[in-house]
Amino acid sequence: MRQGTRVEAELAVTEWTLEMRDPGALRPSPLPSDELTFSLAGVPSPDFNRAMYAAVGARVCWTDRFSWTFEDWAKWVDRPELATWIALAEGTVAGYFELEAQPDGDTEVHLVGLVPAFVGRGFGGYLVEQCVRRAWQRGRLWGEGLGPTERVWLRTSTLDHPNAKANYLRRGFTVAAETSGAKRVPDPRLAPWPLPGDPRASRLEPQEGPVEDLAGEPAAEEN
Repeated sequence: MRQGTRVEAELAVTEWTLEMRDPGALRPSPLPSDELTFSLAGVPSPDFNRAMYAAVGARVCWTDRFSWTFEDWAKWVDRPELATWIALAEGTVAGYFELEAQPDGDTEVHLVGLVPAFVGRGFGGYLVEQCVRRAWQRGRLWGEGLGPTERVWLRTSTLDHPNAKANYLRRGFTVAAETSGAKRVPDPRLAPWPLPGDPRASRLEPQEGPVEDLAGEPAAEEN
């Protein structure tokens, strides 16, 4: 571990619950300078959602899922209530968002954000707008048979991007609740990468004959 690295830090955090109860409350964002297109992920992929969680969230301390195993990620993504939407620009994955259909018509925006290469280029407001539009289209664009959305809601905090809360409010969200307190936050640079099993296992089986080193030469046998 590098000198000065702190495995965990206690931070003062304020968290807001934001909500939108009417699709008419959604306020459009200015169009970005480059086209941003959206695709609904058709194949549940724990690896993809985990990769995007790291790529989008590491710089804003998304660490709550650090303890998740591969099985946890698989259970999360492979269910009809969850929709993962991918944002693409210039032939590149620019960001994503996760929508979850919940009881009583609630739809939660669990995660929404851009990868660092697209932050600060005018995509953020449009990404949130299109995320919310799709949240209100539950039962049509996604979540077949789960009924319509009656309320869209999300959580954000002082750990998020400095412009995140203001962006949500500009799109028409209102503050439903606010809490403050201390939160222990792991070092995002030490993020784990869960896998379904140890990929080394099949390579640890004993082999007959001399073992070659990485240069392709037989390893010297001990006398």
